[in-house]
Amino acid sequence: MDSALLELQKDLEEVKQLLEKATRKRVRDVLYVEQRKLETEITNKQQQQTGESMEVQKPSAIVPPMSSTYTVKIINYGWDQSDKFVKIYITLKDVQNIPVDNVQVLFTERSFELLVKDLNGKNHAMTINNLLKPIAPENSSRKVKTDTVLIMLRKKSESKWEYLTQVEKQTKEKNNPPPMDTDGDPSAGLMNVLKKIYDEGDDEMKRTLNKAWAESREKQMKGEMDF
Repeated sequence: MDSALLELQKDLEEVKQLLEKATRKRVRDVLYVEQRKLETEITNKQQQQTGESMEVQKPSAIVPPMSSTYTVKIINYGWDQSDKFVKIYITLKDVQNIPVDNVQVLFTERSFELLVKDLNGKNHAMTINNLLKPIAPENSSRKVKTDTVLIMLRKKSESKWEYLTQVEKQTKEKNNPPPMDTDGDPSAGLMNVLKKIYDEGDDEMKRTLNKAWAESREKQMKGEMDF
């Protein structure tokens, strides 16, 4: 084993031992940050040595050092917006009863990560990446209310958000093709829709459409001749 890696692992073991003995919150927080740094360094060293791809643990999956506490992922939330802010509402029973410092949020221009520590014997974590539009991290904030955490994302531009994330936008647009252009030629819009169905359809669908087009063309030509 590489000597530098061995030293890092020894440091990590000692930090863990100190965490088990520490009783002061501030001391535990400092030691916990050091533990995460050491674990990241060890992971990077191991990746360099083995050349294998290993997924680095994200804050949303952080497991705090307290043996009696585990982390659950927040999946339910609501959101709305004003001209200046996008507001995220997370319901967490009794969150107002824990120290406000236990509710931590890390903002970047296109994401945020929430960690609520030691609430009713559990930690609660949430990560939202690829926000629809950029935000101003320095002007974003969080508020703790009765049974609720409110996250305030300050918009960089005062424009309306149709979706919260880019992924949501792409998914909705994929499942809902754009409407036909009613201001232009209606038949052109219909042809575009039929062409899309034809291109994406199976062989049976293509045979059906080809037959329908042929019959339509035949009727059209017959009508012109009768005229």
